[in-house]
Amino acid sequence: MYQHYIKRIFDFCSSLLGLLVLSPIFIMVTICLFVANQGYPFFFQSRPGKNGNIFRIVKFKTMNDKKDSQGNLLSDKERLTKVGTFVRKTSLDELPQLWNVLMGSMSLIGPRPLLVHYLHLYSGFQNRRHEVKPGITGWAQVNGRNAISWDKKFELDVWYVDHISFALDMKILWKTVQKVIKREGINAADAATIEPFNGK
Repeated sequence: MYQHYIKRIFDFCSSLLGLLVLSPIFIMVTICLFVANQGYPFFFQSRPGKNGNIFRIVKFKTMNDKKDSQGNLLSDKERLTKVGTFVRKTSLDELPQLWNVLMGSMSLIGPRPLLVHYLHLYSGFQNRRHEVKPGITGWAQVNGRNAISWDKKFELDVWYVDHISFALDMKILWKTVQKVIKREGINAADAATIEPFNGK
């Protein structure tokens, strides 16, 4: 009952309210990133959603597009701007995904949507994370986020799929607030982002 009906109603109402209440912060961050990224405050990318269906995720753009002398993009760490670092550490980069939740391609709570080119690398167990809508935050995010291994992340994602409930979602929301305040688990050690998944 909750997973199939109430969860969507909760997502719609919460994302709409969130966009309205947080609109001043949204506008301020957009302006700052517009300046820092030479006119490109948003980042759009295709991601797999429920049942592997592809959708376009929207986030605040925390890295610029600077390249080396050969025309190759610099490393993530080198392209992460000062404004982007603040936005990422405060998790404000996730704020535009409230639009994805409002439109129904995402949920507030669920496994984080990963990259499309990872799809063929998943085992049957790992692929179970796509049995539900992806979320802005999830069970893996409040239990280590980018600081845990891929195996542990998938284990936590599938555990969530098997245990979805209103009480669990409320627990994840509360723990997310705590994590954001403490700024825990945002990046993998010595990296701007987590290491790519290679299927192993």
